Amino acid sequence: MKIKPLSDYILVEPIKQEEVTKGGIIIPETAREERAVKGKIIATGPGRLNDKGERISLSVKEGQMVLFKKYSPDEIKIDDKEYYFIREDDIMAIIED
Repeated sequence: MKIKPLSDYILVEPIKQEEVTKGGIIIPETAREERAVKGKIIATGPGRLNDKGERISLSVKEGQMVLFKKYSPDEIKIDDKEYYFIREDDIMAIIED
């Protein structure tokens, strides 16, 4: 199934963060609740329209890894796999290698 988001919606495949750091430090649940979530962009919409009806293109693209607000996405399941729909405004950073 192919999904094409509308407006400034972005389809993201979440990447679960480890609960224990590489140094063996366990991150408590209360600290994890405040942290951003990481994911890979699967599909993007064309961008939102401004007041003049002009399309404002997105600053992210398919394949990029991003950090976004934990409670902003809407969860969906496609073929038993979890994905998130988020708006561009909820993305806090692009992860570059």
